[in-house]
Amino acid sequence: MIRGKIEERKFYSTALDEEITLLIYLPATFSPLYKYSLLIASDGRDYFQLGRLSRVADELLDEEKIENVIIVGVPYENVKDRRSKYHPEGTKFDAYMRFLAQELVPYLDAEFPTYQIGMGRGLIGDSLAGTISLMTASRYPHTFGKVILHSPYVNLKVMEAVKKVPAHSFSVDHVIGLAETDVPTGDGVNKNFLEENRELSLVFQEKGFQYTYLEVDGNHTWKTWQKDMTRALHDNYTK
Repeated sequence: MIRGKIEERKFYSTALDEEITLLIYLPATFSPLYKYSLLIASDGRDYFQLGRLSRVADELLDEEKIENVIIVGVPYENVKDRRSKYHPEGTKFDAYMRFLAQELVPYLDAEFPTYQIGMGRGLIGDSLAGTISLMTASRYPHTFGKVILHSPYVNLKVMEAVKKVPAHSFSVDHVIGLAETDVPTGDGVNKNFLEENRELSLVFQEKGFQYTYLEVDGNHTWKTWQKDMTRALHDNYTK
């Protein structure tokens, strides 16, 4: 099996007023003659290294089980940087959403042969990266057509944002671990992620979203989320 490649690029964000590193996975058979869907991952380096997402994509593409897809990882610099951009109360939270929707998407559409429609673009994230992915899709539902969530951090601000989104704006794939009942957070308190994700799940179901919800064995760690990579990529990008 020939593996795809991951290109590292630098991108200056006006919204964030900083240079952002992009990790761009291109399939082994990449050609400008083909059209590609997009999947944008916050916690991007983690998804490639700990989630092994590019390896999973290689295998599914080689077996012709998914459509052509370009995966763009956006890494964080450190814990403080991650929290400022991904946490609903973070100082760069709104700016990071603008970066994703108003700067990164136009850049990718200009650089690569993408479909340039909402259903051709997805967001994926774990924990706080899942939160920012969901909130970005909620704010820009015409830009992003699907969201894949691994154990997102949920609070009142997140719940209220989802309640305001029209039900058919985007599809949601939502996974939570059954052991995520006492998870340490950067706030210095422990949260019951399972209970709060169940409450979020009810909102998605009541509103009639195109929605997949899974409760799986495991804790709030990459050991849990990595096991879901093949299913998540296959189910959301099936040919």
